[in-house]
This record gives sequence, structure tokens and C-alpha cells, in this order.
Amino acid sequence: MKIALKWLAIAAASLSIVGCGSYPAAPSAAASADYSYKIGPGDNLNIVVWRNPELSMSVPVRPDGKISSPLIDDLNAMGKDSTTLAREIEKELAKFIRDPVVTVIVTGFVGPYSEQIRVIGEAAKPQILPYKQKMTLLDVMIAVGGMTDFADGNRASILRTSENNAQYSVRLKDLVKRGDVSANVEVKPGDVLIIPQSWF
Repeated sequence: MKIALKWLAIAAASLSIVGCGSYPAAPSAAASADYSYKIGPGDNLNIVVWRNPELSMSVPVRPDGKISSPLIDDLNAMGKDSTTLAREIEKELAKFIRDPVVTVIVTGFVGPYSEQIRVIGEAAKPQILPYKQKMTLLDVMIAVGGMTDFADGNRASILRTSENNAQYSVRLKDLVKRGDVSANVEVKPGDVLIIPQSWF
């Protein structure tokens, strides 16, 4: 009897290992505390030039990552934070006005392509999402409307581009269908969530 129980325990353990997929589990804390939002194509920027309302305006970041505003043509904004861009605008405006003070406020968030979260496979609405600090797997699943009926959620994985395309297994079915919050992990900028189809 003891031998049969021992073999049963070994078989159950081996089945649970096979069922988890071939990737290590995603780390539970991934986002860094010093994350700074980077501007990307499609973002909207509110540029305020102190004491110069005629130079203050709202501008979109073009698909090439550049912006144009009065007195400034084709300034690259992509991949910069708002403070860095404000200092560059001040430098450009200093050619025309004395001691410009510029504030840049991002009002529409898309972010650079390299930081966007991509969800592919058996999501209800596969899509690209802008990354937000402390964003979790649950936030991503809510944004894409959950999984289809054909998804094999516990075989899903995250492809982490920021770690040289390391791949981690995640338990979406446990998280979304069973409410197991221990399966919730933080995502990193540039993560790709892959939700495979169930075999049966």
C-alpha cells in the first residue's frame, strides 16, 4: 500500500511538472521602481512655454517620432521622457527668445513600440497595449477581454524582450477563471503574452 501511494505521488508530481509547460514561472515582481515614461509615436504632448502663450500648443508625436511646433521643425521626441524633451525645446527656442521656460505634459499615452505590451493567440481581443508602471497580468487580461473558450490559459507564456527574449510560463486560467491571485505577476515594458489554443 505504501509503495502504491509513493508511486502515485511521483506520478502526480511528474504530471504537474509536464502540465506547467517547459518555461520557468514568471517572477512575481518585475517592474522597476525607477521607471520613467518614454514618449512614442501617437502620444499627444501639451507644450507650455512660460510667458509665451503664442508658442504654447498641443502637438501629436508623428509616426516618425518627431514633433513640430512654432519656431521648431522636426524635433525628435521618441524615446525621451517629458523633462528631457522640455530641455531640448528650451535649447531650440533660446535661438529666438530669451531664457525660455518649457513644460511638456503627455496627455495621450501610447509609448514607444519597444515598450508596448503585445497579446497574441487566444485572447478575446488580441491587441497592443501601452505599458503602465506596476501593470500586472490581470490588468492585461481585463484590457483584452479575457480568453476565448479555446484557450489553454495555464500553458500561456510571457516572452520578455527586455531579458533577451527569455520566456516564462504564466497561469492565466488559474488567475482569470479561478481567481487565484498568486498567479498574478507584474509585466515589463515590451512583454509579449502568448496564449495558446487548447489541444482538446
